[in-house]
Amino acid sequence: MRETLNFGTTQNVRGKKAAMVDQENGDEISIQRNVLESHRNNHRELLQKGLMQYEPPHGATHSADGTKIPESKDMENKVAGSISESSQVDIASSYNGEVKITLVCDSSRKFDFRRLNIDAVLEVVEENFRERYGITNPEFSIKNLMKEFCQYYLEVAGYFNNDVILLPNSSKKSNSEVPPDDQKHKIPTNVIKKNPTFIEDMTRGEERHPISLVNEDGTLELPKFFYILKNTVYQNAYVNFSLARISDDNCCSSCLGDCLSEPANCACTRETRGKFAYTPGGLLEEKFLDECIAMNKSKTKKDYFYYCENCPLENVVEKKSSQKKRKRSNKYICKGHLMRKFIKECWTKCGCGRNCGNRVVQRGITAKLQVFSTSEGKGWGVRTLQELEKGTFVCEYVGEIVTNMELYERNEERTTNDERHTYPVLLDADWASEGHLKDEEALCLDATSFGNVARFINHRCYDANLIEIPVEVETPDHHYYHIAFFTTRKVKANEELTWDYGIDFDDDTHPIKAFECKCGSHFCGTKNRSYS
Repeated sequence: MRETLNFGTTQNVRGKKAAMVDQENGDEISIQRNVLESHRNNHRELLQKGLMQYEPPHGATHSADGTKIPESKDMENKVAGSISESSQVDIASSYNGEVKITLVCDSSRKFDFRRLNIDAVLEVVEENFRERYGITNPEFSIKNLMKEFCQYYLEVAGYFNNDVILLPNSSKKSNSEVPPDDQKHKIPTNVIKKNPTFIEDMTRGEERHPISLVNEDGTLELPKFFYILKNTVYQNAYVNFSLARISDDNCCSSCLGDCLSEPANCACTRETRGKFAYTPGGLLEEKFLDECIAMNKSKTKKDYFYYCENCPLENVVEKKSSQKKRKRSNKYICKGHLMRKFIKECWTKCGCGRNCGNRVVQRGITAKLQVFSTSEGKGWGVRTLQELEKGTFVCEYVGEIVTNMELYERNEERTTNDERHTYPVLLDADWASEGHLKDEEALCLDATSFGNVARFINHRCYDANLIEIPVEVETPDHHYYHIAFFTTRKVKANEELTWDYGIDFDDDTHPIKAFECKCGSHFCGTKNRSYS
């Protein structure tokens, strides 16, 4: 590419550089002038050898040899002079070069401007895009993307002209090529797709770290819900957060700093048999995690299940006049509830600090997560933008705390309104110790209207890379607890995060209705699932 030079810009550059230094520092100004004079001499040599083209500055009336410039030529030079301070690089174009994307760098705004290798710059940009937007396609290319943009622009522009398609350096189309009147303003589906969407932080600043949302093909509607950080009681749920409910032997009031660094384990390890569930690095202890995974996968073993005599899920609603009341149904029996291992974290009544190693879940999300539109027809999904070690806390499931009765009524209303997607999760991990539960104690988390990023995590049968573990924080009452997700193995960056919903696909009475599973697991089956 031929370089252009405008001598009129050197004085401007000299003035800018001189203004940037202390006026009393004459040595610095002298150095800048010497450098500029050296550049002038180099440019003169290039002009004499024919290696650089001379472009008069804007407003010049005479050429370099002193001859007067014709008025018509003077006008051309005014236009050339306005761009002569720039270095121009063509980056991409349509197939035949009708539409181009060009990079113009104004050298007058930076002293001693140097042209960069455009391919090297694009490579750096691509790497940043891959990390920021979670792009996993190895064929992704910024240059190819811009080429496609040029081609789409060319094709779309043609469909918006009234009678003909006007392109640079092209003549009018023949009558046979002019589209019919009823198709002049129509855009073929293969030319325009729905706009992709990128939201830098879908949490609206609620989380400490932003969670982005990417709708890559633009086919999914943006989710309609309110993002919340903490579980919130809807109406009738009984959840008692009070210091009086926490006895002295159920907290570590005598601890200081970090409980994990104390020589003896404190009272908060009672749920994990006298040992902390977390390592000093903030991961789950591998033995504890493997035991939880084994229990979750061994769903046919009766030893891990509790069967209610009067199961809240057996009851149905009988309407009499305007009142609703519950009755025992003889049609169904309790199908069992998986008894999970609990983690107890330190809380307000404990003497340790906020940075105690036994306060992992309550500190919130630290992993880089992204909500994205899946390509397998599963709708929205969640992926990690960084590598996660086995046992890493990812997030907790947050939603409205509702009673089993309230959930039943919501499901009835949603069925009537033909609402397809609902996000309820039962808090039944320790119904065995709770005994007979009242309506206000048989609780669920419903993230349909109010929830967090966990509502987008998809189901995967048997070999999911996340596992849910109940965590006690504010209350010893196990009819309410936090549902925390931890990685079951090492998870690669940009890998989708999944968990096993624990749905019985043959159970028509379960409040979480079965769906057509598209998880892709080798162990997947919407009917007659078998586990080893």
